[in-house]
Amino acid sequence: MDIFTKIVDFFGGSAVKTIADTIMAYLPPDISPEKKIEIAFASSQQEYQRQKDAMIMAHEMDKEFNQRIKDLEGTAADLKALPYVGNILIFFRGAQRPIWGFATLYLDYMWFSNAWKIPDGTQQSAAFLVINVLVLAFLFGERALQNVMPYIIQFFGAKAK
Repeated sequence: MDIFTKIVDFFGGSAVKTIADTIMAYLPPDISPEKKIEIAFASSQQEYQRQKDAMIMAHEMDKEFNQRIKDLEGTAADLKALPYVGNILIFFRGAQRPIWGFATLYLDYMWFSNAWKIPDGTQQSAAFLVINVLVLAFLFGERALQNVMPYIIQFFGAKAK
């Protein structure tokens, strides 16, 4: 969930009910029920319009941010301007995640199957850990890394003892 949605949710939610309840508390007791409903409806319409405006503003900010990223980094369509090299770069840009993923799987297989004799506590074993953490974070995001990191620490902490 992006920051703009969180802002809109923070200012939205049950605010309409709270505003309507506050208005109803300060109305004179002799006001007709129809007038109360009319006032509550008007306040909810006003709150709805405020939330709608906030969402439109958040959408515009998000769109502007995405456009800035496109302007600074370029897009895949920009690479097509290069005659042959552009298509190769687009291919490698799209194939990057699978290449890194399968390369890491291969490294892990060779390491855990003891095809490569790498002693614990060496620079090579530390490098394998760093590569796995980087690829895990890159392919699956921060949440996957947060979920797996305690097990990695536990695994290497147990080996160190």
